[in-house]
Amino acid sequence: MQKTFLEIPRTAPATPLLDHTPTPLQLRRLNEAQLQALADELRQELLYTVGRTGGHFGAGLGVIELTIALHYVFDTPVDRLVWDVGHQAYPHKILTGRRGLMHTLRQQHGLAAFPRRCESAYDTFGVGHSSTSISTALGMAIAARLRGLPHKTVAVIGDGAMTAGMAFEALNHAPEVGADLLVVLNDNDMSISRNLGGLSNYLARVLSSRTYSCMREGGKRILARLPGAWELGRRTEEYAKGMLAPGMLFEELGWNYIGPIDGHDLPTLVATLGNMRDLKGPQFLHVATRKGKGFAPAEADPITWHAIGKLPPPEAAPVPKATSGPKYSSVFGQWLCDMAAADPRLTGITPAMKEGSDLVAFSERYPQRYFDVAIAEQHAVTLAAGMACEGLKPVVAIYSTFLQRAYDQLIHDVALQNLDVLFAIDRAGLVGEDGPTHAGSFDLCYLRCVPGMVIMAPSDENELRRLLSTGFQYSGPAAVRYPRGTGPNARIEPGLQPLEIGKGVLRRRGRQVALLVFGTLLPAALQVAEALDLSVADMRFVKPLDEALIRQLAAEHELLVTVEENSLMGGAGSAVGEYLAAQGIIMPLLQLGLPDRYIEHATPAQMLAECGLDAAGIEAAIRQRLAPAVKVASRSA
Repeated sequence: MQKTFLEIPRTAPATPLLDHTPTPLQLRRLNEAQLQALADELRQELLYTVGRTGGHFGAGLGVIELTIALHYVFDTPVDRLVWDVGHQAYPHKILTGRRGLMHTLRQQHGLAAFPRRCESAYDTFGVGHSSTSISTALGMAIAARLRGLPHKTVAVIGDGAMTAGMAFEALNHAPEVGADLLVVLNDNDMSISRNLGGLSNYLARVLSSRTYSCMREGGKRILARLPGAWELGRRTEEYAKGMLAPGMLFEELGWNYIGPIDGHDLPTLVATLGNMRDLKGPQFLHVATRKGKGFAPAEADPITWHAIGKLPPPEAAPVPKATSGPKYSSVFGQWLCDMAAADPRLTGITPAMKEGSDLVAFSERYPQRYFDVAIAEQHAVTLAAGMACEGLKPVVAIYSTFLQRAYDQLIHDVALQNLDVLFAIDRAGLVGEDGPTHAGSFDLCYLRCVPGMVIMAPSDENELRRLLSTGFQYSGPAAVRYPRGTGPNARIEPGLQPLEIGKGVLRRRGRQVALLVFGTLLPAALQVAEALDLSVADMRFVKPLDEALIRQLAAEHELLVTVEENSLMGGAGSAVGEYLAAQGIIMPLLQLGLPDRYIEHATPAQMLAECGLDAAGIEAAIRQRLAPAVKVASRSA
């Protein structure tokens, strides 16, 4: 569906109530009759704000009423409110003293896209990855009990996060320790992509049924008046719920389950949360909401409207787009379809990122060979291992930052058994406005130490396609990492020919200094090389390294410079240094990459410049390294 922005306000809306409600303290001074008007103003404010900054869109619109009710009933920030994923937290930011800074959202030195502890006392836990809220809140509740503190703890989980196993690990543990904890399930039937799986369907189909809710509540009222019948009715209800509804699942785990209730009905929300606030033990409230609530296009198509870009001013002239190639994810998606046509053993697996990883076309052409496992990265990797055991050739399409969550499975279930699994690692390197929670800063480090892994870093769109074929045809685990966004518009060869494993290519021959480039920073390196007359090698492979090419460059140059968009500690540059040391080759080595700190959100160009990985930064680092040698030579003369 094509986005249309006509309904997003271009000018600041009138918000008299919100203007006088900058924090939850002021919010709690309102009477309940004013809350709906506040919700209407907050929804318009969110539309206006995200229209100016871009960012996550539909999820925040869906939790306007829930956010107001939570801050109204609970004494935040004394009471701990933990948000899951963070896509839902923009209304929370507006209501907790940050409204005046929302125009800086996702911009350099501005507000983060997700809750962050260092940003506000109301952000009790930093998030970005899903399904952490219940574990976190349980830890906080236990700490409050051990320290004798009276505050309440609430976890708000939704946007698909209940599809991940970690959430159920915490649900299983909480009753064991008897924690006083409220979990609110924001059931909007969506994550980034459509929720998948039996539990999701069960929740949506049964618990949203008016028939079930009416039977349950009506039956309780009738049986309560009949002497002796209540116990029989209670047991019958438990049996029926166990057969019909997941409410019994939570209750059997030891939770007091309430719901579902309408998440856009403020009086009901406030009353229910007020009733549950002081209940002891684990409490579970199921709230049904609509993603994109109040904005018709987002309600109709929540996937497309999960996030939006910054809207240009209406009077602005259209800015011509710079020449660039297709998105790297699109190149992957096309390759996947082409390889699937050529090899019936190929299967495609994604942990709930069909659109982001561009598996839409593949899922439509090959539905029997496409598997979306929901937000379950560990399961995705071991599922691939099982397929590989039986002769299939699975391709796991996964973001670099999300693969971190399945590291044990990658080692134990895939690599240790030398199984044929190809990891197509998207969003490698710095990703821009989403910040450090989503940056792919470490994949070269954590993959390079795994025996048997082939690790590839293409420099352009054509190399991505060819290296995907290389990894697919390799007998064993292989990984191809590529960044977010578009490439330099290289000509893409239509075939599926692989490259020779472990062989790089010399892109430019110069003198004195050789740049060994791993990945898509090659254009910047070539720009520097033209200015300084340097040699440039496109290494292509991080493991195995092209050792012959390294030896050649070391023999012909005075300085080697490695360039990578990955953590310097343990990355590709470290691999080159380890090889030189092992061979007894003593020569200067300058390693350029991501420093030993988290890079805060900004545009990708700003982030690269901050790390010295743009052309200017690379040139400056080389000049600085060469400067002492020049001075020594001049003194000797």
